[in-house]
Amino acid sequence: MPLSGDLLRLADAVLLPGFVGHTPPDWLRRRLGAGLAGAVLFSRNIADPAQVARLTAALRAENPEILVGIDEESGEVTRLEVTTGSSRPGGYALGVVDDVDLTESVARGLGGDLAKVGITLDFAPSADVNSNPDNPVIGLRAFGADPALVARHTRAFVRGLQSAGVAACAKHFPGHGDTSVDSHHGVPVVAEHGIEDALFPFREAIEEGVKAVMTGHLLVPPYDAEFPATLSPKVLTGLLREQLGFQGMIVTDGIEMTAVSGAYGIGGASARAIAAGADAICVGGERADEATAVEIRDAIAAAVTTGLLPEERLADAARRVRELAAWAASSGSRAPQDGVLGLEAARRALRVTRRSTAPVLPLTAAAHVVELAPEMNLAIDRKTPWGLGEPLTRLLPGTEVTRLTAGEATGAALEDLIARAAPRPLVVVVRDVHRHEWQAQALGHLLSARPDAVVVEMGLPARADLGAVHIATYGAARVCGQAAAEALTGGVR
Repeated sequence: MPLSGDLLRLADAVLLPGFVGHTPPDWLRRRLGAGLAGAVLFSRNIADPAQVARLTAALRAENPEILVGIDEESGEVTRLEVTTGSSRPGGYALGVVDDVDLTESVARGLGGDLAKVGITLDFAPSADVNSNPDNPVIGLRAFGADPALVARHTRAFVRGLQSAGVAACAKHFPGHGDTSVDSHHGVPVVAEHGIEDALFPFREAIEEGVKAVMTGHLLVPPYDAEFPATLSPKVLTGLLREQLGFQGMIVTDGIEMTAVSGAYGIGGASARAIAAGADAICVGGERADEATAVEIRDAIAAAVTTGLLPEERLADAARRVRELAAWAASSGSRAPQDGVLGLEAARRALRVTRRSTAPVLPLTAAAHVVELAPEMNLAIDRKTPWGLGEPLTRLLPGTEVTRLTAGEATGAALEDLIARAAPRPLVVVVRDVHRHEWQAQALGHLLSARPDAVVVEMGLPARADLGAVHIATYGAARVCGQAAAEALTGGVR
């Protein structure tokens, strides 16, 4: 049976697709004019702030009250600053400092930057409690491992972002922290014993007035042992709406992710998510074309005709999306941009452990920096620059930098590095060394030959007794590298 135009427009009203390019393609312009909810920007859409402002203006020329979303957490997950690295540290660094006024100010500055270029919905903050140190996808994106700490900084981030007129979106409900599987690739299972701790920051975010909540593609057996949260009426309607009282917009994590699309296809997962209680479908991280957007729209509309999705549920979802878009359109930016607050936050987050009585620091001569680079999860854009080499070279000209991946960190390569580095100071940079055996082995090899080496951990530090001096940055953002370089050379702390 042919799908009616009205039903197709209603299905479009809950869809937030991605697209390719620095200008909106014709299909997106056409669909926005016909009632598409909005669009999501990824790093592939971003060149510089002026270009982003032109892009969002072109989108709104088709419909002034659309949502323009972005996954901008600061720290490792940055889209707006993908070419340079973030000028603000991520959540974990802010949690280490544990100054809620600082977190609120950082978020307010971020919101100001987003609002200035026409972005109205930020898929941040991560309200996940990173209670599992082996978590492959959350880690430093969380404010920490303590529910109370995560809750107070989630509230502060929401306050700051929304004070700038940008809707905050707490994620990944009901909590992705205590998991060991990346939902881009499989279905994580939330441990039953920790579910109340995981929910606490979301309760607090709702109390703070967060405008949106993003679902996690997580199996939560205490509430639903069959369907992941994104597809579960028990979790989205029963828990989030009815028990926790959230009345804002519920948006899915990327619907193309294997944890939900693997079993039902991208269209089937989208229809089931709306039926379960979601209001908006986020798509386009990996599938960003008109055919995908049409497939999802048609599947949602078809689900109404077959009875899988009640039309009143779809209409309710579209209403919540419109209400959020109207709030964002009327809010405007009230936040001045800051130039140094992010760097100050990164400096305050540094933790330096000196294990040698020898005067290892400050470095005064050009060093040799070895950066051990693991493969990052899909939430972190692989084009985002990181590391210590560039900022340290600016402070110590002549510094040499070698970056090694898992396949390159062989014994022969490490021996060659040891020979070339002598007699320079040696600095070894790692990221989540406790989760990557090859990094641990390479680091052990280097330290056995150079016990005077400095270790800089730019991931989540599991221990601080590595190297003559150990520096934990709690992040790999551009400002984290700069703060570490300053600490190595005796600069500003």
